[in-house]
Amino acid sequence: MAGIVAYGGYVPALRMERKVMADAWGRGSLGGERSFANNDEDTVTMAVEAAVNCLHGRRREEVDGVFFASTTAPYQEKLSATLVGTVVDLGREVVTADFANSLRSGTGALMAALNAVACGSSKHLLVTAADYRLGYPRSDFEQSFGDGAAALLVGAEDLVATFEGAYCVSDEMLDVWRNPEDQYVKSWEGRFVLGEGYTAHMKEVVAGVLKKYGLKAGDIAKAVLPAPDGRTHTALAKALGFDVETQLQDPLLAKVGHCGAAQPLLMLSAALEAAKPGDLLLVGAYGDGADALLFKVTERIGTRNPRRSMRHLLENKLPFRSYARFLSYRGILEGQPGEPFRLFPSATVSWRERASYLRCHASRCTQCGTTTYPIQRVCYACGSKDAYEEVRISDRLGKVFTFTRDNLGGRSDDPVVVQTVAELDGGVRFYGLMTDCDPEEVELGLPVDLTFRRLYEGAGFHNYFWKLRPLRKGGTD
Repeated sequence: MAGIVAYGGYVPALRMERKVMADAWGRGSLGGERSFANNDEDTVTMAVEAAVNCLHGRRREEVDGVFFASTTAPYQEKLSATLVGTVVDLGREVVTADFANSLRSGTGALMAALNAVACGSSKHLLVTAADYRLGYPRSDFEQSFGDGAAALLVGAEDLVATFEGAYCVSDEMLDVWRNPEDQYVKSWEGRFVLGEGYTAHMKEVVAGVLKKYGLKAGDIAKAVLPAPDGRTHTALAKALGFDVETQLQDPLLAKVGHCGAAQPLLMLSAALEAAKPGDLLLVGAYGDGADALLFKVTERIGTRNPRRSMRHLLENKLPFRSYARFLSYRGILEGQPGEPFRLFPSATVSWRERASYLRCHASRCTQCGTTTYPIQRVCYACGSKDAYEEVRISDRLGKVFTFTRDNLGGRSDDPVVVQTVAELDGGVRFYGLMTDCDPEEVELGLPVDLTFRRLYEGAGFHNYFWKLRPLRKGGTD
């Protein structure tokens, strides 16, 4: 029997009240706030965060493959799943695949993984989903969209939730879409999209899965039903016979927004955190039709908690009040052209040094035990040459050892760069940039952890590396 072994989500630290966006255009606010990715984040870095959260405490050698789902992958002709698998330090002999171009790509990847495990072709598959969609400035989409990611480890043993079955419908219609040349999500008339699209399809698929497995609405402990807005969400639940107060999983619209392909998996992760043995969870997803999946929570729930709970991810945030800087971070507006320095990246060097750059491996001397980052062929402590083993340090915590603030080193919309040396667990020194922080609050001894981020653009490709960030409260090991 296939099901979910572990789960984890990710919500970027940056949040903006929707009133800030509304006031910039003199229009009404949808209320609440939304999450959005920092200027060094994208769907791959967010998927990595969710995957690390999900895999906390597990041996990476157990994972046979990784699936990545998104409508906003950083590359159009390059596997993001392979990059995610490399960064989270999976082996070379893993299956990788991307699922794209639909808001249902997250549940599509999940069902593909469940089927692969059920038929015995894989033992453990990591399913990741992340999205980073853009709505036209001043539009409802700009306010209602959010950025986030989720990851689920699918397997056949030690399950926290068993997969009970699914029901799917497919329907070709132009409601919400984006062409290859489009920067922003397009939409047809709202009443058509919500009435003939979302509501009609979700009613059909939920009713279909309940009938298929001989269930009624009252049998469901939590209905995980992603929705474009709160009113539509409540109306759908009532029409399906669910108790709005007790059976509906929080759609995360007020605090995060709609995270595209990641939304069903993100909500499912949140539901699993509060689930009890025996609970029946119904997960829906809409997009050119709809999916409905059923999961039953087992007695093992609570034994595989993510490194950071959804509650901590939501509570630990950095308020962001500049709409102009938000537009610049999203690439909609360009600040002052140029950079304070120019780098000339090499795809060859990136490939050759991928163990350090991507996997975050250090070298541990087999003669004296000294660990250094990045990997060094010669041990600076005892002088031994090529006598080392690679060790992963990306999951180690640390404290700021020393730092400097460079007020002219960053982007024009984010000029202050905090160059930091941290001492990680085990005495490893790591030199890197600090992110997700107020530069004035960085101090000696500040607890930090490592996070995978995009550094800059160059040579026609994205350049990634690891950075330091203040440890989010509640994010212990």
